Amino acid sequence: MPKPVADPAALELGVDRSSPVPLYYQLSQQLEAAIEQGRLAPGSLLGNEIELAARLGLSRPTVRQAIQSLVDKGLMVRRRGVGTQVVHSQVKRPLELSSLYDDLEAAGQRPATRVLCNRVEPATARVAAALGVPEGTDVHLVERLRSAHDEPMALLRNHVPAGLVDLGTERLEATGLYRIMRAAGITLHSARQNVGARLATAEEAVQLAEPEGAPLLTMERTTYDDTGRAVEFASHVYRASRYAFDFQLLVR
Repeated sequence: MPKPVADPAALELGVDRSSPVPLYYQLSQQLEAAIEQGRLAPGSLLGNEIELAARLGLSRPTVRQAIQSLVDKGLMVRRRGVGTQVVHSQVKRPLELSSLYDDLEAAGQRPATRVLCNRVEPATARVAAALGVPEGTDVHLVERLRSAHDEPMALLRNHVPAGLVDLGTERLEATGLYRIMRAAGITLHSARQNVGARLATAEEAVQLAEPEGAPLLTMERTTYDDTGRAVEFASHVYRASRYAFDFQLLVR
């Protein structure tokens, strides 16, 4: 099935020659915005560089440089015999108490979930400390692979106090954990979170479609309800090529 070819006119691409901003950068920023906003959908072909340059009144090297900057970011890929194709947009998640499922859905990313593990097990010392329960207490472990646009995005590992909420596999694959909690009457109030980075293990690389040793973003979070009870301990890893955390910093 032929892939859709982007129409520069429909994308309203253009450059300001009086601006001090390099022309290639102006074009790359407009293309990146079109990808982020969904006007250039994954799988779309950008079309011939010569034709695009002619339509915009730019030189071919300028257009090539703009496209290459997006290739370097992982937003586009050059395919022999096919042309330049949009791969995906990077998900930028705000650092607030929200779920990955909700953030992906809000960004129009079509989230999907595959449950890898769903069982009750004794809490390790680390999990027990996070949830504020005695070591060895039964806790519910859920491991999931979260995807968007049929591409793996993150591996999610969550421990929840046993009996807190119904965590059937079918429900977990249909919606997000926080939605399940809210539907059960749990009011999520606050969280303690740590963000870091490390390299992908061989198993993680296979699941996330990355080479072994690829950079991963990590996030650990303990979430509390409005009574101060710990209701979740999360340990997640995200593809750094597809994912970023957004920070808003305020002067104090």
